[in-house]
Amino acid sequence: MSSPSAAQREHITDRRQLVAYHEAGSKPPAAWRVGTEHEKFVFRRADLRRVPYDGPDGIRALLQGMTRFGWRPVYEKDNVIALSNDQQCSITLEPGGQFELSGAPLETVHQTCCEVHEHLRQVKEVCDELGLGMIGLGFDPKWRREDVPWMPKGRYRIMRDYMPKKGRLGLDMMLRTCTVQTNHDYGSEADMVRKFRVGLALQPLAVALFSNSPFVEGRPVGFQSYRSHVWTDTDPDRCGTLPFVFEEGFGFERYVDYMLDVPMYFVYRDGYVDASGQSFRDFMAGRLPALPGELPTFSDWADHLTTAFPEVRLKTYLEMRGADGGPWRRLCALPALWIGLLYDSGALDAAYDLVADWSAEEREAMRRDAPRLGLDTRVRSRTLRDVALEVLEMAREGLHKRGRRDQAGEDETAFLDPLFATAASGKTAASELLDDYTTRWSGDIDRIYAEYAY
Repeated sequence: MSSPSAAQREHITDRRQLVAYHEAGSKPPAAWRVGTEHEKFVFRRADLRRVPYDGPDGIRALLQGMTRFGWRPVYEKDNVIALSNDQQCSITLEPGGQFELSGAPLETVHQTCCEVHEHLRQVKEVCDELGLGMIGLGFDPKWRREDVPWMPKGRYRIMRDYMPKKGRLGLDMMLRTCTVQTNHDYGSEADMVRKFRVGLALQPLAVALFSNSPFVEGRPVGFQSYRSHVWTDTDPDRCGTLPFVFEEGFGFERYVDYMLDVPMYFVYRDGYVDASGQSFRDFMAGRLPALPGELPTFSDWADHLTTAFPEVRLKTYLEMRGADGGPWRRLCALPALWIGLLYDSGALDAAYDLVADWSAEEREAMRRDAPRLGLDTRVRSRTLRDVALEVLEMAREGLHKRGRRDQAGEDETAFLDPLFATAASGKTAASELLDDYTTRWSGDIDRIYAEYAY
């Protein structure tokens, strides 16, 4: 692991320091960027099996092969567990070897799509040499939990032991899901609150529009986004729709209090120390059982923030976390959707007005139903398909007003086209997969790897 900076090593003894940490993420609009993170399943072309860490065609070999493109290895003990480069990008591993690009903070969707395209070009070159493939789906369509090899990262050993104590599907989340998420800046506490509320209220819409995981162990499972369903039975202490975000007085302090109440997983001290179930509040008082007498640093707080999994997550930016992994065009559509809604004041106002009077019960019902029903999910007298068409128009207008154009003079609105097509037809990617499964594939799930791999 890389060494923390001097600021990250500063000791935390007062929650006001944590509030200031999040306040410091505020930026003027000219400095707002978007970062896109997307995960892919890696499989062997010969037998379609998920790939272990070791071996001539393993994940280690894949990471080492990527260094030819200027990526630098990041080690945990003797194992390469991530890559970094000079463009503020990183490649990391999820517990089952899911291959994740954490993209740089970029100004436009045009840049994001170039980044994604170049990344997929690089991984395809290395995968072709190793006999591997990658596919973007929300949930592993074929393999059982016990068929998936674990990656040698210390934090995952701790989570692996703790997850079954809190929910039935936590290990499935770790091993068998893939997502795409986007990260967005805020200008002030008030701006963060509005964006957080819009993001949380509309995550079920993102679940529906990007649903791409209708199969489990080779068969349809009755969900359009089984990945999203998995999160509903992972860990109630650290997942969900955060109703307090919509309460009067919500701001940085309230989110800090929420995170202080989320049980810890670990502390990093030249290796991962198991602190599962322990309290960050006790840590700040020097009473953490795992490290008695020690005080946390901002590096510890940054690590702790990564162990909560709500539908929208606050760090020094906001993460939109509702979408299934998918093909290249949809990877570009997600940042377009959220930039259009969040980075134009008119679009943000319109989206805020749309969701302002939705009750906690209505939001929770949408969160419960969207993984199964997709765009047919009801919102009062409407469906999410109706809402999608309205929200996409808001996003298109927001992108149009931004006026960020590529070399051909095109603005960012074209990146919404796949979502408009989905909303207009009512057919999600999951619906298309199910159609293929029952018609052209005659129930043969293996066909998905030939037709939908990158």
